[in-house]
Formats: sequence, structure tokens, C-alpha cells
Amino acid sequence: MKRRDFIGLTTAAAPALAGALPSVGHTQALEAPSRKQAWEADLAIIGGGLGGVAAALAALRNGLSVILTEETDWLGGQLTAQGVPPDEHPLIETHGAPRSYRALRQGIRDYYRRHYPLTDAGLQDPLLNPGRGSVSRLCHEPTVAHAVIREMLAPWSSSGRLRILTEQQPVSAEMSGNRVIAITVRDARTNKETLLSAPWFADATELGDLLPLTGCEYVTGTESKTMTGELHAADAADPKNHQSFTMCFAMDYCPGEDHVIEKPTDFSYWRDFVPAMHPPWPGKLLDLHYSQPSTLKPKALGFHPEGLSTGDNLNLWIYRRILDKGLFKAGTYKGDLSLVNWPQNDYMKGNLIDVSRKEFRTHVDDAKQLSLSLLYWLQTEAPRPDGGKGWRGLRLRPDVMGTADGLAKYPYVRESRRIKALFTVDERHCGKEQSGGRGALFHDSVGIGYYHIDLHPSNRGTNYIDFPSVPFQIPLGALTPIRLENLLPAGKNIGTTHITNGCYRLHPVEWSIGEAVGCLAAFSQATREHPRAVREDPDRMVAFQRWIQSQGLETAWG
Repeated sequence: MKRRDFIGLTTAAAPALAGALPSVGHTQALEAPSRKQAWEADLAIIGGGLGGVAAALAALRNGLSVILTEETDWLGGQLTAQGVPPDEHPLIETHGAPRSYRALRQGIRDYYRRHYPLTDAGLQDPLLNPGRGSVSRLCHEPTVAHAVIREMLAPWSSSGRLRILTEQQPVSAEMSGNRVIAITVRDARTNKETLLSAPWFADATELGDLLPLTGCEYVTGTESKTMTGELHAADAADPKNHQSFTMCFAMDYCPGEDHVIEKPTDFSYWRDFVPAMHPPWPGKLLDLHYSQPSTLKPKALGFHPEGLSTGDNLNLWIYRRILDKGLFKAGTYKGDLSLVNWPQNDYMKGNLIDVSRKEFRTHVDDAKQLSLSLLYWLQTEAPRPDGGKGWRGLRLRPDVMGTADGLAKYPYVRESRRIKALFTVDERHCGKEQSGGRGALFHDSVGIGYYHIDLHPSNRGTNYIDFPSVPFQIPLGALTPIRLENLLPAGKNIGTTHITNGCYRLHPVEWSIGEAVGCLAAFSQATREHPRAVREDPDRMVAFQRWIQSQGLETAWG
């Protein structure tokens, strides 16, 4: 490795750390591969979701070289490969996320302004929402987010400081005591393996895949009330009890046309399927009723693909609509474009964590059958306001999802393995009722977030758990494994409980976690200090917080 000074302290915080950061050795650019296909960098990030991308950007701007791998061929995770428009808190336009996350959001809006035939009103709207969906202030196509993320990373790839490896699955780890020495990834296309070496590793996979490979201590599923003291925890712990996952898809509506798909193989099964839930689910899954998350009482939903009123009931078409044809010049689109991530295609019959690849594949395939059955039901049997059945003009859009079958590249995963951390966030720290209406103040905060605690029905029969939270902080202790020294979690795999995962799993929070991890790797590489030491030294902790604040990370509300 080539020795050179730490170059990341170009911010206003640099004087405060003058003399504190020694010259350190690290690779200025990625080492060339050997015949064994091996790569080396300062930071190897396994997983190219939002946390992985944010970690890469933070580490790169602070002088590190980075290898970033991803299981699919798209970067962006839940925003792109999983097809979910951002779930965000109501203050997101002004604060409550890092500067870089707001740059991503602005980049998406600018992409539409540069490349799409927007109306004059759309072009002039500073808060452009291309889909005008009700779930978010920025509903958009996953393809656009993928393009913008690639734009953000392009200069670093061009400089040789960043190497992106897509369609890679981690398969093994080389360890030395409490340190990770190397991770081997396997190419899904060629089956060839590549050895990745680095002083620092980040697990930004959707399911926390590095944790079992490295022997990192972790937990899964639900804790009990006696374990955590949480009001909404289960009476008994169940490591196999996980939230449902979803195979999302996009569709548009072409009035007067017939785009009915071939009847799915398992349609009869899913048409008659009634979830076995406690409290009970109100009838069949493929219906315009569901359990109201906050009350668990039956609630009616509406559906009209022309965006017309459905009375007091939420119109599912508008809920995650990602393109509103009314914002674009007349004649550009036949109809709106909507993303389907609804109660009706939440897959509740199986779990993806700590199962065989065969079982994983079986559950994903079954979830695809559920989503295709939902589409077929909407096309042929869904009740219409005029008394008819089905909307034959609904058209599956594989091009929007970047797949042959029209479904997302990867399941929308709500829950991961979670590290056993130096500190675990529980409901007392961020639940509105149990916290007394004020989020816990952490001395080691490295980020902030806000979202109500929202857990979807589980594979073991637990219905929705949905209740208010308060604006919260992300403590460094929750990003620090109890034993391993150079592995950091960069997604939903941080030290939360099953309950608090429900508000720490959303788009801007995952980005905030990843950005903090990228900065932490750079800081620790420079100071040669373990994150634990940074957290335990009040002066060093304050210096780190001031440094990341100068880079646009927010560590406190108000």
C-alpha cells in the first residue's frame, strides 16, 4: 500500500483536528487484479443499496479507495432494484437527512427536468413530484434513481478510486481473530470468485449477509417483552418471526386496450388465500379490504386507474403512482404509471433469513406468483365503480423494473439480521408513548431520522404493528459490533430491536447510516482507532461529530 496523508479534512472541521490525524498508509487507487482475481482497497462495501452507496460516497470524498459490490445489476437497493419510492418524514424537504441525500433527491428532479417533456408547470415546480403519489413528496421511476446514483458515483469510478462489481454474492470470509481480512464474492453470471481485501468492511447487504460469514454476533426476528422492556414487543421471542417481504411491480393504464397477462399458475390459490393472522385478517388477501395498521380493524380501500375519486377510501392507484401523465406534455403517455407495493402483495408465507438458497428461491418464486396473481385479479376480477369487473387496460411494465418478468430485481426486504451492538435502540428511545414524546438524546449521535414505527404482517401470523414514533437519533453504539473490529453495518442490520427496526429501515435513515459508516471508516483509518475508542473518548467523539456535521450530516433535531 502506498503511504500518504489523510486528505479528507478539507472542511471547516479540519482545524479542530489538526495534529490529531497522523499520516496513514492506504491505497490511493485500486490495486490491479492478480491471476487469482483479487482486489484491494481501503474500504470494501458489500451491498449496493442506499446505505452502501452513501458509505461509498462518504469514504471517497474523504480520501479512501472503495470497492462496492451489489447482488443485482442496479445500485440503489429499495429505491431501485426493489422498486419502492422513498418513504420519508414530513420535514424531508428542509432537514432531517444528510446534505448528500437531499442532493440525490434534487438530482432525481433535475433528471426529469433535463430529459422529460414536462409541462411548464412541472418545469417550474421546485418541489417536482413526477408521480404525485400520496405516499411521498418524490414518487418517481426506479430507472431514474438508478441513473442518478450512477451519475453521483461516475467521477470516482473514472478516477480509479472506486470499483463497482455488480451481480456479486458474498460466499465466504477470511478472518484473523476479531478482524475481517478478506471477503470472497461470486459472480452470478460466470460463477467466478473474486477475493476482496481491505482494512475496513461494510455490510450493506439487504439481509446482513456478512454477519454469518464473518461470525459476527447477530439477532433475528422478535424479542420478548422481558428481553427489551418494550410495550409493543411480543410476549415470547421468536427468531424466525419476520416481517413480510414484497415483489413489487409497475403498471400503467391504457384505456380501451387489452393487456391481460397469462393466468398465473398459482392464481386459484392466491385468489382464495386468507392470511392466518392474529388479530384476524378481514377476509381474502386479494380484495379491497385490509387490516387498518393502527387499529387492526377492517378497512376498505379503493382502486381506480384513471385517478378518479374512490370516496373516503384510499385509491391504491395514486398511493404509489410514480408518473402522473398530467405533468407531461399532452400525448406523451397513454396513462399514469403506478408502483404496486400494497397490502395485497405482501408475502407472509415464508422467511428469507438463515434459510437454504433453495428455500430462499422457493419463497421468492411464490411471492412473484402472488404479485402476478394480484395483477391478473386487477385486470379480470377487481370490482369497478360501474358494476363491472376488472381493468383489462392495465399493462405490466418490465422496462420500468429492468427485468424480463416485469417484477422487481430483488424482494423489497423490510427486515435484516441485526448485529449485537455495543448499544441497542429500543422502543423507549423512539416510541412516542414509551419515550414520553421525546426521543432519547445520544452523546454519540451520528445521524437523525423520523418515521412512524411500521411493521408489516409477519410470516408467523403477527398482524400489523403500527404506532407513532418521535424524531430520533442514530447512535454510533448501534453501528459498532460487540466484538469484530473492522466490520460495520451500513443498512437495516444495525443494533435495533424488531420493533425499532420499523422506523430505522426507511430510505433516508438507511442513507444516513451508510454515510456515517463511510465517514467512520475514513476517520478510523486516519486515527488508527477502533470506532469503540472514538465513542468512548468524549473529546474524540465531539471532534468526529463536528467533522461529519461540516460535511452535511445532521446529528441532532432542532
